[in-house]
Amino acid sequence: MNEIPRIDIGPLFGAASVARDQVDRAILAASRQHGFMTVVGLPAALDAATRRALLTLFDLPETAKRRLWRQKFAPENANLYRGFFPVQIGAVTCKEGIDMGPDVAYGVARIDAGDPLREATPLPDEADLPGWREAARRWYLGMEQAARVLMASLARGLGLPEEAFDAAFDGGISTLRLLHYPARDAAQLALIDDPDLWTEHLGQRVPVSGRPHVDSGFLTLLAQDGEPGLQARGRDGGWVDIAPEEGSLAVNFGKVLDLWTGGRIRATEHRVIGTGRARHSVPFFHEPRVDAVIAPLPGSAPFAPFVFGDYLWATTTKFVEFHGMEALRLPRGMP
Repeated sequence: MNEIPRIDIGPLFGAASVARDQVDRAILAASRQHGFMTVVGLPAALDAATRRALLTLFDLPETAKRRLWRQKFAPENANLYRGFFPVQIGAVTCKEGIDMGPDVAYGVARIDAGDPLREATPLPDEADLPGWREAARRWYLGMEQAARVLMASLARGLGLPEEAFDAAFDGGISTLRLLHYPARDAAQLALIDDPDLWTEHLGQRVPVSGRPHVDSGFLTLLAQDGEPGLQARGRDGGWVDIAPEEGSLAVNFGKVLDLWTGGRIRATEHRVIGTGRARHSVPFFHEPRVDAVIAPLPGSAPFAPFVFGDYLWATTTKFVEFHGMEALRLPRGMP
């Protein structure tokens, strides 16, 4: 019941075929029954060497990382939404990371200084990490390619034209995130007074490193670094380990896609538990344009249409690394 499907999506990158039809059916079944899957057969850009190169960002000295911090954490910096966030001391969720926008792949054409959701991404100096920016560009484009064929597969599976989602995502603001979950010792854990900190796994008491949550958007693709800890909520209500297989991505679906498809695609809760060792991951949140209007699809239950950018800001600012930023972007309303 709880086994998470593993699907080779290689046929999705080719023309229509029997093999592609089989993958479409497998993906739709996984999205309906589990809301989670792992996929292999990925674009060449999503290789282990590139992922390791991206994660060297966390080896920079603190002074270099501070130049990338969001304004919330470094008042001298201009960036509000994109950029680096440090570990939130005393919180159950224990991670640091950076959020990067489409400008890392497409340049200034995707930047709008008047909207925090489209601001420029602060990046490390080329002299500090030679080749890093090019690695980020390649990885972003590879993730975007994988996300687009998955969305086309879902459209076909739902009986929609395969391009049904394309218009909303043209010029989208997908986020590439790098994450580091540092190991915490007993003294650090003792400072956290929160009953949600601890859980049981394989008969042992272990800390939670990332609170259980359902992603707020559409589609999340996650590359893991070989360290276990990611879990998805199983159909029986228990937790299922997502193996960090090299050459694979963990894929889950968000609340908006669940709503957009009338519940035909399931948004699934997931979390990260601690192992006593540091963990890294590279998620990609496939997101449409800020002014994309999300309205019911054919065959879906009715709901009030809304503008994605306004929704994204309202939901994102509920996460711990964005707390206190709610008033920094006003709703833009329907275009």
